[in-house]
Amino acid sequence: MLKLGRFLKPHWKMALAAPLLMLLEVVMDLYQPTLLASIVDVGIAQGDVNYILRTGLLMLAIALIGVIGGVGCTITSSYASQYFGTDLRDELFRTVQSFSFANLDQFKTSSLITRLTNDVTQVQQLVLMSLRMMVRAPLLAVGGIFMAVRINPRLSMILLVSIPVLALMVALLVKKGFRFFSLVQKRLDKVNNVMRENLSGIRLIKAFVRSDHERSRFAGANEDLRDVSTTAGRLMALAMPMIMLVMNFSIVAIIWFGGLQVQAGTMLVGEIMAFVNYMMHILFSLMMVAFMFVAISRAKASGERIQEVLETEVDLTDLPGARDVVIERGRVEFQNVTFSYPGARGEPVLRDVSFTVEPGQTAALLGGTGAGKSTLVSLMLRLYDPTAGRILIDGHDVKSLTLDSLRRSVSIVLQEAVLFSGTIADNIRWGRPSADEDAVQDAAMMAQADAFIRSFPDQYQSVVGQRAVNLSGGQKQRVSIARGLIKNSPILVLDDSTSAVDLGTESRIQAALKERDSHSTTFVIAQRITSVMDADVIMVLEDGRIVDQGTHAELLAHSEIYRDIYRSQMGEEAI
Repeated sequence: MLKLGRFLKPHWKMALAAPLLMLLEVVMDLYQPTLLASIVDVGIAQGDVNYILRTGLLMLAIALIGVIGGVGCTITSSYASQYFGTDLRDELFRTVQSFSFANLDQFKTSSLITRLTNDVTQVQQLVLMSLRMMVRAPLLAVGGIFMAVRINPRLSMILLVSIPVLALMVALLVKKGFRFFSLVQKRLDKVNNVMRENLSGIRLIKAFVRSDHERSRFAGANEDLRDVSTTAGRLMALAMPMIMLVMNFSIVAIIWFGGLQVQAGTMLVGEIMAFVNYMMHILFSLMMVAFMFVAISRAKASGERIQEVLETEVDLTDLPGARDVVIERGRVEFQNVTFSYPGARGEPVLRDVSFTVEPGQTAALLGGTGAGKSTLVSLMLRLYDPTAGRILIDGHDVKSLTLDSLRRSVSIVLQEAVLFSGTIADNIRWGRPSADEDAVQDAAMMAQADAFIRSFPDQYQSVVGQRAVNLSGGQKQRVSIARGLIKNSPILVLDDSTSAVDLGTESRIQAALKERDSHSTTFVIAQRITSVMDADVIMVLEDGRIVDQGTHAELLAHSEIYRDIYRSQMGEEAI
């Protein structure tokens, strides 16, 4: 928790003003019972109306000053806590954005969302409470004890019993509370995970008539959250009456023993009233401390989860001496590259892969599921680093380049077309924000998307719905291709990006790509043989190795594996 205090430093002026203003309010509050006692013991006892009016006006003025301090503390503490939360969320988001794929594998998406939202809110609330209650409670307790002892030291002995009892109750509350509130956050992760999976897969759930199963799954996660939250709430519900019981016994004791002193003439009635007020201040401040420690327990659990993300070491960063190089030619060379996913057992995903693709060539990667095609491209982008071997682009080891300069040189179009909220034009321009309307339309025409875009009433300004549900799979893929083309990078990667379009549209896209720029190096990852037949070089992957490579004609002539794939898709008579 203390490590997160650095996010409060930029707003130290407001964070400092809040407790000072709260100090002003507490001093005014502590002065009020003394004035009330003087009204009773002097003004009322002597029938001095002027004294009562003067003292009453003084109490009103003091109360107004206290209100100014309280309102000022509320404003400054709210400002500091809100900006603290904003800065913390920004830092968390930047940290997650810098994660490699291996880092992201450590956390579930739902857990990261919870940490960015609910966990930050819990810590932010603690900051707000700390600048108000955590300042008010100790000041009120210490000030109340001082004033109570000042009025009657003997009667103050009651505090020696009630305060340790309350302190013990607070300690037990904190000890029990932390474990339960840690569980609450974990259960909340689980609920968010089930909800996220259901929202993203709602069509599949309906198609397979699995709504009952998913409702049952959500109910289980929801009930787990309810049970642990109820247990934590029950703990708080038990604590409150116990604290009130101690407080009421203390007040009864004060009135009892104070009354005896009044009868003995050693104490005045007004002093008993003031003493009871101070006792209330002290006990209420201790009750605030109890709630503060509960909040600390909950925020501590959230703070540890936040710190876990912030302290995660990003395993893919710019190496010392990395250069910001402009890639122009797009020559790609793999030298004896081997790769295994972190923590994975068994055979490597890629084994001793070597090849060279010259600038302007189209290289196709063909193979079954799990052959390592997409992994190979991920290594080229340094989404992972190879276990062994080197990857060179224009003669530069990719590890010697800054991540920004490396990834600026590559446009990638994934099989799963991910579109963002906004218009179709915004999604295409996402690849190159500075692109004008003509560039957007040219990219869409090459991707064979212009015709269907113009069929919409708002054409390129048509708004993409949530998760692009108003576009078909093929339409989403063509918008994604346009987004990759508009970037105009020296290297273009099409990762099975035409799987949802028909063969006619695919052939027109391929023809447009050939006319695009002969100097652009293109990698095509595909399952369909028709997607790779015109490539300059086709590499056939099997079990993480390149088992054959050559042109379509060459592979038909000498590669049995390629011929088997060709026959399975095109028919025996096609050879």
